[in-house]
Amino acid sequence: MTFSASGIITITTDFGHKGPFTGVMKGVILGRFPEATVVDMAHDIPAQWPPEAGFWVERAYGYFPKGTVHVAIVDPGVGTERSILIVAYDGHVFLAPDNGLLAQLLSRADDAAVFHLAEERLPSLGIVQPSATFHGRDIFAPVAAEIAAGRLEAGDIGTPTNDWVPGWLDDPEVSQGRVTGSIVTVDAFGNLISNIDAGALEAFTAPVAHIGGHDFTMNETYGRVQPGEYLALINSFGVVEIARAEGNAAEGLGLERGAPITVRDAGRD
Repeated sequence: MTFSASGIITITTDFGHKGPFTGVMKGVILGRFPEATVVDMAHDIPAQWPPEAGFWVERAYGYFPKGTVHVAIVDPGVGTERSILIVAYDGHVFLAPDNGLLAQLLSRADDAAVFHLAEERLPSLGIVQPSATFHGRDIFAPVAAEIAAGRLEAGDIGTPTNDWVPGWLDDPEVSQGRVTGSIVTVDAFGNLISNIDAGALEAFTAPVAHIGGHDFTMNETYGRVQPGEYLALINSFGVVEIARAEGNAAEGLGLERGAPITVRDAGRD
């Protein structure tokens, strides 16, 4: 699908909310493209954990208009030889370090156009001697602004590639009556959010989630159990989640991101 710039840019980072880093990125964007609409997707991604940033970008981008540019920066390799990816897919453009952040999206995007940023072309945009530690300000922000303004296409500043760094987490393993995945993130409520899609459970008649030595039956929503009780459910982003009604599942179970989770069909037992 042809990309038609909408003027919208989303930003996802592990910068947190202490310091001026995200604000400075927005300043650079607006300096080049004052009409831009800049949306903070998330800035509380765990430091140096690209899988969560990629998970949220993949799950959230579809709620934005076609023509949106999505910038995702969790970049422990900033200033090294790591490359920067520019991906055109589904009417959107994605910018991220090539460190596995976009690997999950790319695994589902057969018709994506993928480019490695050609650094030798940056001077044509007035980008000279970027900082070795703040590419968000010096590279990502100006490139995103130019694409969002419709003045630049991915192919103008990138070289086509079929090679990128794989994701840090394995895809869920699906077998008859069983799906095994991982916890990708823990949200502000302490809910343990996995990478197991609801679609993988469509044929299950009685799905039960197993994690941390516990079994939890699937429920429709949090209020279907008593306060303090645990449950499994399909959350609003279409994946399996472990929650605790009016409580914190991660703290209660002593689990965090990376924990393995299996959903089996008890109806086959």
